[in-house]
Amino acid sequence: MRKLIRGAVAAFLALPLFLTAPSSAQAAPNPIAMTSGFYVDPNSSPAVWSAANPGDGRASAIRNSIANTPMARWFGSWSGDIGSATSSYVGAAQSANKLPILVAYNMYGRDACGGHSGGGAASPSAYASWIAAFARGIGSRPAVVVLEPDALGDFNCMSQAQITERQNMLINALSQFRSTAPNAWVYLDAGNPGWVSASTMADRLNAAGLGLARGFSLNVSNYFTTSENASYAGSVNQALGQRYGYSKPFVVDTSRNGNGANGEWCNAAGRRIGTPTQQGGGGAEMLLWIKTPGESDGNCGVGPGSTAGQFLPEVAYKMIYGY
Repeated sequence: MRKLIRGAVAAFLALPLFLTAPSSAQAAPNPIAMTSGFYVDPNSSPAVWSAANPGDGRASAIRNSIANTPMARWFGSWSGDIGSATSSYVGAAQSANKLPILVAYNMYGRDACGGHSGGGAASPSAYASWIAAFARGIGSRPAVVVLEPDALGDFNCMSQAQITERQNMLINALSQFRSTAPNAWVYLDAGNPGWVSASTMADRLNAAGLGLARGFSLNVSNYFTTSENASYAGSVNQALGQRYGYSKPFVVDTSRNGNGANGEWCNAAGRRIGTPTQQGGGGAEMLLWIKTPGESDGNCGVGPGSTAGQFLPEVAYKMIYGY
């Protein structure tokens, strides 16, 4: 890590937990206003599958209802050189005058407690290098970034030392985006309403550097309704305001919440796609398709035998109609 960044992070960690949100934390220009709408990934898994299977009776519905909707591209260890990967993706969106949505998903010790999406960087220092290159790849171009889904909900099997280590990795990541990707709005992931209490999540967000982010993300890869997420966000912000003197905007993953939640999180049956990606809605700053509908959560539920991230056309097709 560069000395300048290391020094800045060390100075930050020497301070007490945020009493107020830094005034510059929301200084980035509005990336939505810098573009003509959200970017549709031509190489998303449903787009690739539809193109490769034009004779399949499900292809047209999957293409029209899912593949043509703006959604996030996830980046992790599978992405190769991460700086080149994010630069190429954001560059393609810029050429189309559209706003890309990216997910950084390579936290060291990722999904340590759940296990279905385990993996991530080999060490905290490896993650620091990876996330710095991720941010540099975006550079000055507009983008929306969701930072490390699961990272703050996944504490129940971790020691305090591991939790502190994770918080410091997130603080450093947010510092990298602020310094090298000034036109990116970064949302630190805050789980979902059924995972951790709003009071606890407010403390975890603050300790992980939320004051350096644009806001927080909710419901990634889950099914809770937008109104349930908005209520939860309100409670998180109330706790943030009472304890630390600030509140933040939030975004909601609506890709699979059209039928709400049924108590299951892993490839739950009977779910349905939700409101397509848009600015605003239900109190959220943005409603975003973050999880790709039809991509498996792992070997579970209606995706037996699948691996996390694998595209399952039958699951995608059923999510269009909610059965």
